[in-house]
Parts: sequence; C-alpha cells; structure tokens
Amino acid sequence: MSSIAVATQLALFLNNRPGALARVCSALSDLGVNILAFSMSDTVDHTVLRMVVSDSRRAMAVFEERGALVVETDVILMQGDNRPGSLAEIARKLSAARINIEYAYSATSPDARNGLLVMRVTHTRKALKVLNTRRR
Repeated sequence: MSSIAVATQLALFLNNRPGALARVCSALSDLGVNILAFSMSDTVDHTVLRMVVSDSRRAMAVFEERGALVVETDVILMQGDNRPGSLAEIARKLSAARINIEYAYSATSPDARNGLLVMRVTHTRKALKVLNTRRR
C-alpha cells in the first residue's frame, strides 16, 4: 500500500562551504520545521539543497529574510513498499503515460517495510492520477 501526494519542494542555492547546511538546519529547527526529505548536489562554487519540509511557507519566509535564493517546485511525495521492483513499476507507469521523471531522491533502511520517494516529473497532476490508479 502506498501514500501519494503533491508536496512543495524548496531548492536553496548555498555557498559550498563548511557550515552552510548546519545554518539551514538550525534555522529550520528554531522554527520547529521538520525536514522530511533532502538532497544536496554540488557545483564548483555552490551547492543546491533540495528539501521537503513540514511547513514550506515558514521555511521559505526565514530563508528569504536571510537573503537566500529559494525556488519552490511541486514534487510527488510517495510512501510505498520497500521491495524489489517498486521503483521499476512506478517508472513503467509514468513512462506509459508519457511522463518524464526529471529527478528523484529516496532513502530507506534495508530492513524497513516502507520507503519515501520524492520525484519531480514533467506533469505533476497527471502523474498523481496515474500513480493513484490501481494495477489491473
């Protein structure tokens, strides 16, 4: 059984320096905002931190107050079975509907029954419908 929803992802562009992630996490913690999922990737001079948080509006406000460049994006947040073939099934369904997965990130412990997948896709609302359709 899986849970699927559209969520707001925040992408922050940070200096690629020690302490940058600690400052972001501390600011969110001070607000009582929980980080549900995150991904970081680096370039030569900056880091892109993508995150789904428990209160995106409060998080966005604190980042903007501090002058950070933040971009909001709709993503699919999907909790599902942690078993071989789960991601293949999701990718096949989206492919059949001609929906591209632009990027995704996920994590789970090896013995967990469920995992959490974050995906940015080309047609978010259509993907939500496709993924909510039961297998035939």
